[in-house]
Amino acid sequence: MRHEDRGRRQQGPTGSAGGLRGNALWGGTGGKLPPLLAVLLVLAFAFGAGGVGQAEAAKDTAYVPQELLAAAQAYPNVVFDVIVQARRGRTSSDLADDVRQTRRDVPGKGFGVRRKFASFAGTSAQLSGRQLLRLAQRRGIHSITLDSQTAATEYGNTQTWPAAAGAVNWDTASPDATYPTIAIVDSGMEPGRAEFGSRLLTQVNFVSAGVNSPGDGRGHGTLVASIAANGGSLYTGAEPRANLVSLDVLDDSGSGRVSDVIAALDWILAHKDEYNIRVANLSLNAGGTTFWADPLDRAVESLWLNGVVVVVASGNYGTEAGPSGVVFSPANDPFVITVGASSTRRTVSVSDDYAAPWSAWGYTYDGFIKPELAAPGRWMRGAVPGSSTMKSDFLERAEGPDYMWMSGTSFAAPVVSGVVATILSRHPGWTPDQVKGALMLSVGTPDGYTSDGALGVGVVNGTAAIATAGVANPNAGLNQFVSSDPATGLPTFNGMAWMSEAMANASWNSASWSSASWSSASWSSASWSSASWSSASWSSASWSSSVTSQASWANNAASEEAEPG
Repeated sequence: MRHEDRGRRQQGPTGSAGGLRGNALWGGTGGKLPPLLAVLLVLAFAFGAGGVGQAEAAKDTAYVPQELLAAAQAYPNVVFDVIVQARRGRTSSDLADDVRQTRRDVPGKGFGVRRKFASFAGTSAQLSGRQLLRLAQRRGIHSITLDSQTAATEYGNTQTWPAAAGAVNWDTASPDATYPTIAIVDSGMEPGRAEFGSRLLTQVNFVSAGVNSPGDGRGHGTLVASIAANGGSLYTGAEPRANLVSLDVLDDSGSGRVSDVIAALDWILAHKDEYNIRVANLSLNAGGTTFWADPLDRAVESLWLNGVVVVVASGNYGTEAGPSGVVFSPANDPFVITVGASSTRRTVSVSDDYAAPWSAWGYTYDGFIKPELAAPGRWMRGAVPGSSTMKSDFLERAEGPDYMWMSGTSFAAPVVSGVVATILSRHPGWTPDQVKGALMLSVGTPDGYTSDGALGVGVVNGTAAIATAGVANPNAGLNQFVSSDPATGLPTFNGMAWMSEAMANASWNSASWSSASWSSASWSSASWSSASWSSASWSSASWSSSVTSQASWANNAASEEAEPG
């Protein structure tokens, strides 16, 4: 079997109403209509009550409720989640073809077909208002109705971290906002949970060794996804309207192979446009070496340079004695956003925050200081499968049958991933470099913080990041070594050229903190100085035999999960 054939797709829950929480209404507002649209629907219903939709009146066009028809006409670019039913004699596959053809004829926002139903000839789909109106004119369409939520759900989280991280922008979206997909590269996700509903678009298994249960046998990936994008009212995630894809690379013990992770990242590169994947969360560490020679670093760079923001946990091997260094990939990669863990002290203000003592920080083998920033990572509560091994390993942390709390940089990273999804919903044209710059410029800093590096430049503030101009680029120095790969035509980083220049010129990266592109207050020359570029960076320790071994992977993964709060 070819290696790529191991990426077996797992089926998610069916599209029946049941108890599933429907995908966010109106392109993602969690069931609370934007005020203008809510008024529009009330008026449309008041004046159209007892009547039929205009599209119903014609024999060859579909039935569309009057209020939905009016909204689609008034807001042709807004994304609507709908259920489409076929006329007698047609199949769900026929309908799916109609939806795809309509999207080809009328380009616009929206995901298109989400799932095909088996109990009747129908599909769920995400369409712009203009596409909806065109689809209603096709002969084989019986009806188009809203894919409404099965129950009213308010967002809420009694923990302090959402407010402390500026991740409570749940009711401030424009009706035109479209939310990107976050790829959770982890131990899988539990399918069928109401907290994710139809926003869990697909699950793919890449685990090539070990015992790996369907869904999420470990529980780590479900908890990570819950912090990033839980749509429930108990512990709402940082961005509850983001879609999700689950890429399973860790078995039931939390171990995996680097090659499996790279295969998952290849899958993201191939399917990012299909699923609108703009964020990839990797709450895991692998081997460690110089970044330009590490295959996992090369893979995350490929995603970054092709429009996907990569968010990585820094690791849990820090000590209170001083910097531990950040030596494992992909946290050591200079392009990506590496996240350390802060403690909120259970207050919203960041003035009293501090770095978790086990959160890894310091210089990489190549002289880059990591992490870029921190996010709350202690006592993080979220969903887990009731039968998962992580829950059974930490029964004292269980909260009911399918929730628990954990601490670690694994659970700080998805806070940032959710915030990134919110930023991209407001600024869909921003590049990964712009997102990274906005996050670093807008951090909150605890009183007395001296930027020694334990928290990076500070603690994430999503609300402030959204408000920036998006002009700062902390990767400006690196980008001078990016060019098109003649073999693929894709942008790639020339590590050998970078190494040659960096060894010859310690000021190679000055563009990253020049007044034209970066604030010296946020990114100083201390990030790259002769002190950080020493012969130790190139010692044989960088090339130890444990660089990419499964043992080092497993040990590091275990420390991610087991750190006490």
